[in-house]
Amino acid sequence: MAIDYGVIDKIIALWGCTPSATLPILQGVQEKYRYLPPEIFPYMAKKLHVSQAQVYGVATFYENFSLEPKGRFIIKVCDGTACHVRNSGPLLDTLRKELGLSQVQKTTEDLCFTVESVSCLGACALAPVLSVNDTVYAGMTREKVLALLKTLQAQAREEVQAAGEEQSRVAG
Repeated sequence: MAIDYGVIDKIIALWGCTPSATLPILQGVQEKYRYLPPEIFPYMAKKLHVSQAQVYGVATFYENFSLEPKGRFIIKVCDGTACHVRNSGPLLDTLRKELGLSQVQKTTEDLCFTVESVSCLGACALAPVLSVNDTVYAGMTREKVLALLKTLQAQAREEVQAAGEEQSRVAG
C-alpha cells in the first residue's frame, strides 16, 4: 500500500509539529492505514524534529498500535474472565478456522480480516462478546459468529465490487 504523505502532512498539521504531538499523530496515521507503515517513522521524525527511535518508541510502547497490516474488519474476541467462563475460546477457534488463521497469523492474506484475542472489552454482563471495528456483539455463540462472518464477507465482496465499478467508471 502506497503511503500518501499529503495525508500524513494533514494529520501533522492538525496536531502541530511538536514532539508532544507524536501520540495523536500516530493514532491518526493508524486510523487511516489500520497500522503504522514503517515508512512513516523517518518522515515523522524529520517533521517533528525528533529521532526515529523516539517515534518508534512511542509506537511500540502502546499495545494499541500495530506495526503489521491489519484487515478491513478487525475482530476482537474477549477472553476476560466473564467471557472465558462463558466459552469465548471456541468463538475464537471458529473464526480462526473459518478464515484460515492461527495464533501466529492473525490477518487474512487479502487484508480483509484480522482476528485478535483481547483481555477485556468491558462488556462483562453481555458475555461472551466480540467486537468488529469497535462495534460490540453480545451473547455470541458459534452460530452467531458464523452468521456475522457471513454478513461481513458479503459486505467485503460488495465493497470490492463497488471499488471495481468506480475504477471502471473513472478509467472509462
